[in-house]
Amino acid sequence: MSAELFPERDRTVGARRTPSYVEELNSAQHRAATHGEGPLLIVAGAGTGKTRTLVYRVAHLLDQGVAAERILLLTFTRRAAQEMLSRVERLVGSRSRAVHGGTFHATAHRILRRHGEQAGLASDFTIMDQGDAEDLMQLARARTGMGEKGKRFPKKETLHALYSRHINTDEPVGALLRAEYPQFVEYEADIVTVFADYVQRKQERNLVDYDDLLLFWATMLEAAPALAERIAGAYDHVLVDEYQDTNLLQARILRGMCRTHQNITVVGDDAQSIYAFRGATVRNILDFPQQFPGTTIVALEENYRSVQPILDTTNTLISRAEERYTKQLYTKREGGDRPWLATAQDEPAQTRFVVERILELHEEGIPLAEMAVLFRAGYQSADLEIELAARNIPFEKWGGIKFLEASHVKDVLAFLRVLENPRDEVSWYRILLLMPGIGELTARAAIDSMVRAAWHHQAFAEFAAPSRARDAHRSLVQLLHALRDAPAEGEGVVGTQILTIRQLYDDILRRKYDRVDPRLADLDQLQTIAGGYPSRAAFLSALALEPPQGTQDLGFDGETEDDILTLSTAHSSKGREWDAVFVIWAVDGYFPMSRSLGDPLQVEEERRLMYVAMTRARNHLAVSYPLNVYDTRRGADYSLDQLSRFLDRGVRDTMHRVVVEPPHDEVSAERNGPMEIDLRAILKGRFGGS
Repeated sequence: MSAELFPERDRTVGARRTPSYVEELNSAQHRAATHGEGPLLIVAGAGTGKTRTLVYRVAHLLDQGVAAERILLLTFTRRAAQEMLSRVERLVGSRSRAVHGGTFHATAHRILRRHGEQAGLASDFTIMDQGDAEDLMQLARARTGMGEKGKRFPKKETLHALYSRHINTDEPVGALLRAEYPQFVEYEADIVTVFADYVQRKQERNLVDYDDLLLFWATMLEAAPALAERIAGAYDHVLVDEYQDTNLLQARILRGMCRTHQNITVVGDDAQSIYAFRGATVRNILDFPQQFPGTTIVALEENYRSVQPILDTTNTLISRAEERYTKQLYTKREGGDRPWLATAQDEPAQTRFVVERILELHEEGIPLAEMAVLFRAGYQSADLEIELAARNIPFEKWGGIKFLEASHVKDVLAFLRVLENPRDEVSWYRILLLMPGIGELTARAAIDSMVRAAWHHQAFAEFAAPSRARDAHRSLVQLLHALRDAPAEGEGVVGTQILTIRQLYDDILRRKYDRVDPRLADLDQLQTIAGGYPSRAAFLSALALEPPQGTQDLGFDGETEDDILTLSTAHSSKGREWDAVFVIWAVDGYFPMSRSLGDPLQVEEERRLMYVAMTRARNHLAVSYPLNVYDTRRGADYSLDQLSRFLDRGVRDTMHRVVVEPPHDEVSAERNGPMEIDLRAILKGRFGGS
């Protein structure tokens, strides 16, 4: 076994002991761990000790005389495999060290190194990481001529993502284009040509990407019987963690690995299958008994994480799933409050409720590190990030980049900044380079002309743009005139100004990026936040003075730097738990996302995603939703929102209802008086300036 792929485990725990399966496991865990021959499906509900059960399952096989080197444990992270095998070693001693454990990709790598030459793959192949693969895809893209200037064709990142999804799901390229990239459907034949060139380049250079590792493993098992016998025959038992996260290609591999026996154990929870966007399919776990006839199913239902009131709510929520394995989670823990369902008038009120409740719980003794705010998509935390920074509450964000660090958000803010300060050269430069036909030379010439005109508000309009940039120049001049003529202060004016900017910028965004919907949602959120400020100056100042960074340097009343609140997408929260969890934006169109509403399968995955989010909580759970949302995509300034369809009457009956009062804070600005000193002159004088 390669030390590079499977690093040596801690050898300080080599003493053998005999596990007491009856005393150390509950009855369901015991049945699963001591199962004999044949396929076994362990349906492990959230917080029910699935890892413990799998560890004891491996230990039991060793106690029954199965040779360690003939056991294969497959996980989705190397860390998970090492943790499990270290725990097995603490149970049964050093004889477990020969168990083969690792990720699907690491195991495929080892098998290809050993058997690849018998399948036409030179053993000295090089594995490309994602960046390398995208660069090679770019070479293939350029060779076809599709990347030439002015032609709308998928970028290398999009092409690689499409190729990877095709390999892992076996979905036709055309079907994937129609579902995910409809703007590129007309280029299907050209995209297939790029893929063919990409594959040829990999072969000529003896390169293998991550997807090839799994594809080649599956192909050897399916297309070469003698070779398949040698590969699959190396193991008597195969165990798989997080089976609900496998894709079709991985399911094919497992069927091939169990071709000579049916000793496969899979552990997973259909209610936590949330990675369809990565190619995972819930059908693998739902159809497991059909794919492996004679399957024994054991459900783990005793929960060791949450108090019973939280389990009552989440059990009811997931019971509405169209197709599922029946299980009713329970706990022996006593007490606990019902989850809160908080109704807020609008987003600022929702934000205020979450922040004040966090501070209350912190005063009661719960560390910030034991609290999390979860949401469906990264942009939904934008208002919260700003408020947390203003309150000096430290946080870190998982899933997506920080809101104000997104390039498209910075682009729109640049327009506001040049309106507020026509001498803002940095923002001018950013705006000009966005415009079609304007490159660095033209942008620099335009800025130089404005400097010569002392940054007069008409200076840019009077700039003589070269012919290729005249249309862009004209459009930008018209936009800036319209914005200057509009009111600069008053309720909702900043949001209106951003809407005006987007009449020009949204088309630029669509040309600049392939996947635009999340970015447009970010800009919708920016408008919403801006609408709460009385003026452009107040809005820009607030962002500049208290930019949400999500880093430890914010500090919190003397707490250590480790005491940091977590903000996370629901996807990124999987596998984690906190004492207190807030799930925000429980609104139809937000959670579930609007793009899922036309597809029943996607709606079901959204339901499972909400279940995952809510089951992260140990002791306190609060779900909140705003009644009114400023949403330009719906064609109105404000819309009345509908509570998420997943929180039906039965679910609500298990919760404690809370109504949040609307916010009433206002931002005031002080007018400047006549100049009494020249601060700039004083600063220049420090360095010899006049």
